Amino acid sequence: MPGTIVHFELPASDADRAAGFWSGVFGWSFGDSGMPGMDYRMADVGGGQGAAIYPGENAGSGPIVYFETDDIEQSIARVRELGGQAEDKAPVPGHGWFSPCQDTEGNRFSLWQPDPTATMPS
Repeated sequence: MPGTIVHFELPASDADRAAGFWSGVFGWSFGDSGMPGMDYRMADVGGGQGAAIYPGENAGSGPIVYFETDDIEQSIARVRELGGQAEDKAPVPGHGWFSPCQDTEGNRFSLWQPDPTATMPS
């Protein structure tokens, strides 16, 4: 459903410490995402939503929320038309497409379109 929160990321300066914190608070179990070369730890937090912790320079800037869309290209265009910023879509092979964005106030979020046929560009 468009606009549903499907995933959020928690950038961390210490991913082990962050995973321990969130596991302790809510009992979430973080595991390896299986993406080669990336320390990107994922947890199923229930209700069809996922969370991820990863080491990032933007630690402390707040969570990055992923909103589902039925048409990511149309949603990217709409974000731009309304004065926000949106990067071109990028694949998560076998899962879908995402686009990092910012609203008119500088708040970061991402768009997500599920698509099991998503692949890296040739």
